[in-house]
Amino acid sequence: MDLNKNFRPFVSCAAVVVWFSLALQFSVSLQLLNNDYPTTIKAFLSYFTVLTNIIVAICFSRLSFVKQVESGNLFTQAPALTAITVYIVVVGLIYNIMLRGLVLPAGLPARLADELLHVVNPLIFLLFWVFFVKKSTLQYKQSINWLAYPFIYVVFIVVRGYLINKYPYPFIDVVQLGYPTAILNASVVMLIFWLLSLLFIFIGKKT
Repeated sequence: MDLNKNFRPFVSCAAVVVWFSLALQFSVSLQLLNNDYPTTIKAFLSYFTVLTNIIVAICFSRLSFVKQVESGNLFTQAPALTAITVYIVVVGLIYNIMLRGLVLPAGLPARLADELLHVVNPLIFLLFWVFFVKKSTLQYKQSINWLAYPFIYVVFIVVRGYLINKYPYPFIDVVQLGYPTAILNASVVMLIFWLLSLLFIFIGKKT
């Protein structure tokens, strides 16, 4: 197990916060879409932010009940935990650098969900990684494997967008930007994932 002792109280509280933020965002989205559950679910699960926060919530929930001696669980291993850290930190970075202010959430519940998903939850998982994950055995070659999830997401969004003519993020909106620019933007985002992965591995190996 690549975790320090006494992690359980932290992850248990964190799980509650992340699940609450997801439930709150789903409730807000459901109201915006006139209580249409199928449409809301499809739209909800099209966002990288939501999918990654779900992974974070599952991770924290699983760790809340994991045995101290358990080592075979994916969520007790430093490479998986570091990859998730990269994913959720990218969520926070891209939103706050590129997307904040493009759409203003209306109402307190929407604003609260927005801040939790894009600011609070990334910070919580980053703190978990810093203080509770044993990172010294990380390897730089692992960074390539970590690109699988964002790459699959990009492919999914492009195919989905082609079929329904709708994209969840403006920087990959083929309708507005065209394929060359959208693919270039997606490539830049993938590069950010890779460089951030290398940075986290470098920091991990120094601790």
